[in-house]
Amino acid sequence: MKNTPFLTLAILATLTLTGPVRADQTNTNAGDWLSRPLSVADTLNIALAQNAAILKAKNDLEGEYGLVVQTRAIALPQVQATGKYTDTEITAIQSFPGAYSPAPNQNWSAGVQITQSIYQGGRLHAAIQAAKATEKQAVAQYDSTVADTLLSVRLAYYDVLLAAQEITVHEASVNLLQKELEDQHRRFDAGTVPHFNVLRAEVSVANERPNLIHARNQYRIAKNNLSNLLGYNLPRDIWENIPLNLTDNFDTRPWNVVLPDAIQQALASRTELLALRQQVVLQKLNIVNAQSGRKPSVSLFAGYNWFNSSFNNDTADKLDGWNAGAEMTWNIFDGNLTHGKVMQADAQYARAKTDLADQSRQIELAVRTAYSDFIEARETLESQSKVQEQAEEALREARARAEAGSSTQLDVLDAETSLTQARTTQIEAEHEYVAARAKLERAIGMDLAPGK
Repeated sequence: MKNTPFLTLAILATLTLTGPVRADQTNTNAGDWLSRPLSVADTLNIALAQNAAILKAKNDLEGEYGLVVQTRAIALPQVQATGKYTDTEITAIQSFPGAYSPAPNQNWSAGVQITQSIYQGGRLHAAIQAAKATEKQAVAQYDSTVADTLLSVRLAYYDVLLAAQEITVHEASVNLLQKELEDQHRRFDAGTVPHFNVLRAEVSVANERPNLIHARNQYRIAKNNLSNLLGYNLPRDIWENIPLNLTDNFDTRPWNVVLPDAIQQALASRTELLALRQQVVLQKLNIVNAQSGRKPSVSLFAGYNWFNSSFNNDTADKLDGWNAGAEMTWNIFDGNLTHGKVMQADAQYARAKTDLADQSRQIELAVRTAYSDFIEARETLESQSKVQEQAEEALREARARAEAGSSTQLDVLDAETSLTQARTTQIEAEHEYVAARAKLERAIGMDLAPGK
C-alpha cells in the first residue's frame, strides 16, 4: 500500500477512538453471514478488518506512534510542579543560641518550574528527525504486513476455486468411466465382449475415485484456510463443509509487464525498502546522539515558588517569588563512554546500509523469479487453449471407432483419461496464471487493496 504517514496515522487515530474490528465481532446474528456471496474484493476488505496479522500490525503501528511522541519529547519544554510538607518533633530542631523562638517544626514548600533545553550537542535536532523517520518506518512496516496478508488471501481464494473445479473435473471423469462400465456390462450380457472388458472398466472407475476423494479433501482444507485468513470464528456445528460462496472466477485476461520497469518500480516502491531506508536514517542520527556526549548541554529554566518562613512558627506566614536562570553541563571525561557509543553507532549505521543493499538485491531477485514464473504460467495457459477441445474430439472419435469395431475398449479408456488430464491441466494452468500474476504484483510493490 502507498498511504502517506499522515493518512495512515489519521486512520489509526479513528481506530483508537472506535476500536478495531475483531474477528470475534463478526456479525453471526444473520443466518447467512457465512454463505453470503464473496468476490475477491470482498475477501480483501474482510481481511483488512478482521485478519489477525493486520490487526496486530495496527497495534504495533499505534505503539510506534507512541515511540514517536517519546522521541520528540526531548525537544519540547518540560513543566514540573513540586510540593513538600514536613512535621518535625521540636526536640529534634536545633535553634540559634539566644534566639527569641525556636525554628518552626512545620515546613512546607511548593513550586512550578518550566525547563527548556536549547542545546545538547545536536541531540535536539536529531530527535525531531528521528521522530519523523520512526513514523515513516512504522507506516512502511505496517504496509508490508498488509500487502503480504492480502496476497495470502488472494492465493487462498484462488486455491478454493481450483479445488472446486477439480471436484467438477473428477466427478465428470467418474461419470464417464461409470457410463463406460455400464456400456461394457450391456455388451457382456449381450455376448459381444469378454468379461475382461468389464473388469478393465471397473478398475478404471476404481482408480479414478481416489482422485475425486482427494479433490474433495483439498476443497475442505482450502475453505478452512481462507476462513482463517478472513478472521472467521466458525460455528462449532459446522464440521466439514464450510458454506463459503465465492463468486469470482479465474481472471485470465492478458497482462503484460516489462521486467526492467518492474524492477525499477519495486526498488522505488517496496515498503520493505522504505522501512530499511528509514532505518539507515535512524542509525545515522544515532551517531549524532552518541557524539553529543562530547559536547555541552545548555538549558533555561524559570519558575515560581512558595514556602513558609524559616523564622516564624506561623505556617501561614509564607514567602513566594519568581526564579529564572540557565544551566550548563559538560562531561570533560567520561571514561571513554562516549567513544564506545560512537563506535557502536558507526557499526550499526554500516550494518543498516548493508541490510538495505542486500534487501535491494533480494527484492530484485524476487521480481525476476516472479516474472519468470509468470511467463511460464502464461505460456502454459496459452499452450492449453485448444487441448481440451482436441481431447473431447478424440474421445468422440474413439467411441465412434469402437462402435464400428475398428478400435478397442482400451482406446476409449485412454481417450477418457486424456480428457480428464486435459481438463485438469487447463484449470491448473488458469490457477497458476492468476497466482503467478498476484505474486508478481506483490514483488513489484503494486497496491493489492480492493479497487486498485
